[in-house]
Amino acid sequence: MTVTPLSILDLAPISSGSDAAAALRNSIDLARHAERWGYKRYWLAEHHFVAVASSSPVTLIGQIAAATDRIHVGSAAVQIGHTTAIAVVESFGILDALYPGRIDMGLGRSGQRRTEAAAPPVPIPPSPPTPCHEVDGLVIPAPFDPTMLMRSEWARAQSSVLTQPCAKPADFADQIADIEAMLDGTYTVDGHQLHAVPGEHGQLTPWIFGSTRGQSAQVAGARGLPFVASYHITPGTALDAIAAYREAFRPSTRLTRPYVVVSADVVVADDKETARHLASSYGRWVYSIRSGRGAIPYPDPDTCEALTEDQRALVADRTATQFVGNPDEVADRLELLRRVTHADELVITSVTHRHADRLRSHELIAKRWGLTG
Repeated sequence: MTVTPLSILDLAPISSGSDAAAALRNSIDLARHAERWGYKRYWLAEHHFVAVASSSPVTLIGQIAAATDRIHVGSAAVQIGHTTAIAVVESFGILDALYPGRIDMGLGRSGQRRTEAAAPPVPIPPSPPTPCHEVDGLVIPAPFDPTMLMRSEWARAQSSVLTQPCAKPADFADQIADIEAMLDGTYTVDGHQLHAVPGEHGQLTPWIFGSTRGQSAQVAGARGLPFVASYHITPGTALDAIAAYREAFRPSTRLTRPYVVVSADVVVADDKETARHLASSYGRWVYSIRSGRGAIPYPDPDTCEALTEDQRALVADRTATQFVGNPDEVADRLELLRRVTHADELVITSVTHRHADRLRSHELIAKRWGLTG
């Protein structure tokens, strides 16, 4: 029986009482284990001004690729609204030249969305309990409105630093077109050929990350690129994003048919009770993000303060769709996610306060899923 590939998305989380240096060492350690356990890819998220150490995925990709031998290493995803097409191609081109065939260029437009949503600040009212429904048994909560958190004073301050003053981000579709042209050696400006070195004619493929039926899904489909749907962040809209991608898909030199990766947030332990305890501080961590302050150091479940009713309501979609349990329980839910979404590949993120528990979580599900190193 063919086993659906399983990959890892890592935020390099900083736990309470720890620091960024420890988080980075933990990420390299987890990547080495992931390769031995049979994971296909190891992707690094990009976050800024929060208690995670993955602020520069390209830098960390190089370190992890150097510490491993076979596993694909990539970004999940570079926020290209904060940079330029040539900067992306050249930086990934260097990595591809050093580690040919192992580097995944993950791209997202979250930087553009943050800028677009940076309207005058508005208070975040308490949210009512999030209604959920099921699609063939998979929990689909009502969509969360991200503009609430992006309009906080903190988010506006962050956006002011990450974007150039008075500068309007380039259109996402235009940037992806430029990146592909640079990779293919067909990039021109005013009739002049410009060549990205390194980068041109390498082994890089853009992977587009998206969360809704919007531009990311449309661009990925129209350009025939692989698409990553973030069920773990936006479970209420991930299925719509996948449908939009498939509807828009046109074969390309890179793909002849749609290729879909779906993300899930998991915590696995030897027994259900232990897994639930390890995951009990997750809601507090998500609340710190959604309340407009940015991610705090990941709380210790032994000492984490319980959420109020209003606070729980603000994160209900994320806690309801986190896969927590023993290996059999989590594997069953991952298989349900794969079946409902028709995913070609799944990518999991597992955050716990203790590094040993995070290692164990990934090891248990790798063995239960049937991965072989």
